[in-house]
Amino acid sequence: MFGYLMISLAVIFVAVFTFLPIIASLGLSLFSWDVISPPTFVGLKNFKRLVADSATVHSFGVTLVLAVGIVALQLSLGLALAVLVNQRTSTWAKTTFRTIFYLPLLASTAAVSIFMGYLFDAKFGVINYYLNLLGISSVPWLTSTWGSMITIVLIAVWQQVGFTFVLFVAALTSVPTDVLEAAAIDGASPLRTLFRVKIPLISPTILFATVVAMINALQLFDQPFIMTKGGPGTATTTATIIMYQTGFQNLQFGYASAIAIVLLLIILAITGIQFLAARKLVFYQ
Repeated sequence: MFGYLMISLAVIFVAVFTFLPIIASLGLSLFSWDVISPPTFVGLKNFKRLVADSATVHSFGVTLVLAVGIVALQLSLGLALAVLVNQRTSTWAKTTFRTIFYLPLLASTAAVSIFMGYLFDAKFGVINYYLNLLGISSVPWLTSTWGSMITIVLIAVWQQVGFTFVLFVAALTSVPTDVLEAAAIDGASPLRTLFRVKIPLISPTILFATVVAMINALQLFDQPFIMTKGGPGTATTTATIIMYQTGFQNLQFGYASAIAIVLLLIILAITGIQFLAARKLVFYQ
């Protein structure tokens, strides 16, 4: 009973703010509702409309491309930084680096996006200013298709990599020293020890970091909405932006709920694939 009481607040919070909204969205996706007039039952028409809507389908494609770029860069950079920091034996140095890399995660995503928008501005941005001083022409960071996508990925990774970094540092610290000593005695190089010993031993942490990073990346909203408004054109229009525009700007809450449900199903499918792949790739001690 004590255990149930201890987790009751968390269970209530998740139920009220996660499960109930999902159920409500699922029900609302079967209706046409503009808030003003009463809801009208339309069955699966919202989902049929979604499949035929090229703008919405395109937004899901953009979301997947951005998510893959963010997750790949976030994991590789977080692991590389963790390996470098873990090589330092000083506890003070490890604590300092953990604090420095984790600080961006504590900042408001909206505030960071506004600030970065000024830095990457094509005409008045500080980054292009210094590039021009070096004789390099201005880069259309936020005004070209690939430039805007790369910029969004870089900013999202910069803010989120601290979380992955802290996870990997903790995992590498917990690797048994006797295993590392055995690898050294066998003549394994540091690079071989990393890929053949350390990474397999921390693979459960890598799986957790990958799942969390992918779920967050598939729900990307703040950076593209604030910095580019989904532009130029629809280059950075993610599924969440389409969902917001459909529901809160066009007052088509039934269709917006259908988009939300499809996004949820995609997240569940990708997460399921990750766990299936983990059966062969993840090593549990």
